[in-house]
Amino acid sequence: MMRMVPITLEGGVTALGVEVLLPKTTLLAVTTDKGYIMCGALDVALLNERLKDRGIIAGRAVGVKTLEELMAAPLESITEGAESLGITVGMKGADALLLMI
Repeated sequence: MMRMVPITLEGGVTALGVEVLLPKTTLLAVTTDKGYIMCGALDVALLNERLKDRGIIAGRAVGVKTLEELMAAPLESITEGAESLGITVGMKGADALLLMI
């Protein structure tokens, strides 16, 4: 099953939350037009190395089980594209999304 929900960020901006229920795991992501944050399933090294030419803006938070937890969790790793926007490791997901607007 998949669920998509609007998530209102600070300042009234809306992002899109996506939850995909899979056997024994749930994939979580919140996206804006520029980038996204995702649960631990995101392979940041792959994005930075093999897909570097795409300049993907993304961050990964681990140990999260809900979209709300993803928004509140500190980012464990980020892409080079995210870093270029001022996003840092340890930044809360919601704060990183504001820089992706």
